Amino acid sequence: MYFIKNYFQLDKYKTSIKVEFIAGLTTFISMSYILFVNPSVLGAGGMNTGAVFTATALAAALGTAIMGIVANYPIGEAPALGINAFFAYTVCIGMHVKWQTALASVFVASILFILITLFKLREKIIDSIPADLKFAISSGIGLFIAFLGLQNGKLIVANKSTLVGLGSLHDPLVWITIFGLLVTVILMILNVPGAIFIGMVLAAVFGICTGQIALPHKIISTAPSLAPTFGQAVFHVKDINTVQMWIVVLTFLLVTFFDTAGTLIGLAQQAGFMENNKMPRVGKALAADSSAMAVGSILGTSPVGAFVESSAGIAVGGRTGLTAVFVAIFFLISMIFSPLLGVFTVQVTAPALIIVGVLMAQNTAHIHWNKLEIAVPAFLIILGMPLTYSISDGLSWGMITYPICMIAAKRGKEVTPMMWLLFVIFLIFLWVLNF
Repeated sequence: MYFIKNYFQLDKYKTSIKVEFIAGLTTFISMSYILFVNPSVLGAGGMNTGAVFTATALAAALGTAIMGIVANYPIGEAPALGINAFFAYTVCIGMHVKWQTALASVFVASILFILITLFKLREKIIDSIPADLKFAISSGIGLFIAFLGLQNGKLIVANKSTLVGLGSLHDPLVWITIFGLLVTVILMILNVPGAIFIGMVLAAVFGICTGQIALPHKIISTAPSLAPTFGQAVFHVKDINTVQMWIVVLTFLLVTFFDTAGTLIGLAQQAGFMENNKMPRVGKALAADSSAMAVGSILGTSPVGAFVESSAGIAVGGRTGLTAVFVAIFFLISMIFSPLLGVFTVQVTAPALIIVGVLMAQNTAHIHWNKLEIAVPAFLIILGMPLTYSISDGLSWGMITYPICMIAAKRGKEVTPMMWLLFVIFLIFLWVLNF
């Protein structure tokens, strides 16, 4: 006990093993929906859902343990929503890229992430992209995720006349999503810990009671095999041999990098860790992210990153890496509950996507909408992602128009060399997609 208290500096942060345990349990419950949502999303891209379930649990446990033990932060790690949608719907379905090659792209991006961390290039890269566009990227991903949730829940369906339209309330599956969404919203407004997970469980129960979801034959079993996905990322690195695939790698890197940086800073501010507007041990925290991302890709899952749901554990007193260690232990225990995968259908997980979309869209409040040279590229990023059904396409709209708008506003000198480089890269990206 003394070693634990001393190593995690419990006295310094005025906490205890009991408080850290409760915080860890709270964070895990808040994050646990990803165990069922991630296999659902990546399964759409052709991956084996059982293997993805196990990979998700192991990657989350490893990344969170490293975050706690190395960086001493009460922050949970797991495959992030948004980037997994890009993986499945944009890369695998939209670009017709095999999921094995997509995993290889994640692996290569993680290696680049590690190098960026080691050579301390983080500040230069973050500083080069305007804050408004960072907020726009996060908000756009939020709208894209919400759109996926509405589509999976059949609240939004295809329409020949208007492209999309309202789903039919006569479809009993729609009511599973509606019920889950309303319950989750109410629980979140009431600040109930683990609201998203509880909402999913209640939606699944509702589906079972209405006869739309079959009961599982059992609740506990051994974890599904990793054999279908393990090592595929390394075996298919050779397939990353086109400009298009390198754009995919760059997108994985940029989206994961900035989403993680924003999440880490936000959580550090909430917990009161910031010193002179800087985050202590940020290099170690990013090292935890990048290493978990690399191992996660080898296991068979989309990029791993810091989870904003860690705020739930911080809110109940979690202040050290011991909280994260407890979260990691809970993720390892969770692997025996894989039979429940069949209960968590796309209609059950849809409310989680919609709610996370709402949370991410809040970043639009930080964009300077009164400046047209900022508003136009930001708006194109936000609107482009859901309408093109592609995070990278929406990103390209903003990255290409930003330098042009800044020159028109006689602010061309404010455009960094990195932004000009991204301008060229995304022009090539669109050319590759079209020709």
